[in-house]
Amino acid sequence: MIACGTLAGVVSPSSLAAERAPASDFPAKPIRLIIGQAPGGGLDIVARALAQKLTEGLGQSVIVDNRAGAAGTLGSALAAKSAPDGYTVLIVSVTYSINPSLYRNLPFDPRRDLQPVTLFASSPFILLVNPSLRVKSVRDLIAYAKERPKQLNYGSGGVGNSGHLAAELFSSMASIELTHIPYKGTGLAMTDLLSGQLQLIFNSMVQGLPYAKSRKLAALAVTTAQRAAILPELPTVAESGLPGYEFASWYGLMVPAGTARHIVNRLHAEVVRALSLADFRQRLSNDGGEPIGSTPEQFAAFLASEMSKWEKVARSSGMRIE
Repeated sequence: MIACGTLAGVVSPSSLAAERAPASDFPAKPIRLIIGQAPGGGLDIVARALAQKLTEGLGQSVIVDNRAGAAGTLGSALAAKSAPDGYTVLIVSVTYSINPSLYRNLPFDPRRDLQPVTLFASSPFILLVNPSLRVKSVRDLIAYAKERPKQLNYGSGGVGNSGHLAAELFSSMASIELTHIPYKGTGLAMTDLLSGQLQLIFNSMVQGLPYAKSRKLAALAVTTAQRAAILPELPTVAESGLPGYEFASWYGLMVPAGTARHIVNRLHAEVVRALSLADFRQRLSNDGGEPIGSTPEQFAAFLASEMSKWEKVARSSGMRIE
């Protein structure tokens, strides 16, 4: 999970639940919520749950628009070029902070063309393997992979996707060679993992948890520094064979740069209101998520820190996507 110390003075959902923007006519029509991921992925699942709560709070339909491609870049670019009127909003994940270090020529400026509203939740990833692999731990998996360089296939939602980066960080730290099979969405990758065409995946807890609980796939570890409250018996990657490994996903809301502050405040207040609702908090918790509800300024500082971190990782690893 993202520790509270990561965001100085993280705002608790309950403390901001009553926040409201100055009176205005916003929103006066439906809002488009862009998701830079195919339907069925972890980001999509969280975003759709949030969209339902925003629809209730705003009194206007929040319509989900999936624009998958280039690890979320296509959706982000579309949002960045939209009118800054509050009627186009964007859900982003950790890949938003990674992409500037991986892509040489992004079709938008992630530091200037979009402005933060709130970092509303974080979640660990989970390492899942097909049961036929017959490994019982991270340590077993590393030993197995070292004996079979490039023979183990792992899937992700695409090149530069967070699952791709989590696996690359893992293989680099473990000094093993895995074969990456990119898909146009993690839902497709999960289908092939279940059938045995893939051997492993690093996926969001949101999407991977049902398979772990049903034992259709074998869960080896979570990727965060601490164990997940929803699966306390499952060790972390760090404690079960790869000390120092840590990778967390997070979910944030952004709007085109230049959006009026009262609109940003209204959107922020409605997200925080959603986070204060017991059913939505339980929904996040059931999927391994942790509600946050940061201010726009805190989210901006967090994004800057994340971009700096991944720039160093990309530089040291030599990863780059043309």
